[in-house]
Amino acid sequence: MERGVPISTIMTKDVITLSHKDDLETAEMLFKRHKIRHIPVVKEKAIIGILSYTDLLRISFADAVDEYESDIDTVVYNMFTIEQVMAKNVVSVPPYATIKEVSRILGEKEFHALPVVENGKLVGIVTTTDLIKYLIKKL
Repeated sequence: MERGVPISTIMTKDVITLSHKDDLETAEMLFKRHKIRHIPVVKEKAIIGILSYTDLLRISFADAVDEYESDIDTVVYNMFTIEQVMAKNVVSVPPYATIKEVSRILGEKEFHALPVVENGKLVGIVTTTDLIKYLIKKL
């Protein structure tokens, strides 16, 4: 396997983001529409948090309710803001961080996604799924 490959070669560059002003219904819609599990929360392109689908499920009954039943989710979602639910102390990596370095961080911290930040701005996101796809290609 190649050594020193930068994370920018496998990260997702077209990142779906949320504004800190968005609501949790918008977040749920983005998770489902794009089939993703993590959404960075930004304020003027700077990352201020990250929301995971698991964070959303912790406060809702999303999987316990019929898919056409949205009243319960709406009531629960209106009780919280994205800023209350998101992880705030976000660990990020620069685009030149190596795949090995990022893998180590994900493994040690037990994260499933890391925002990729350059000059204070979000430029990508890398997930454990990205790493698995990379490994499959290389093996």
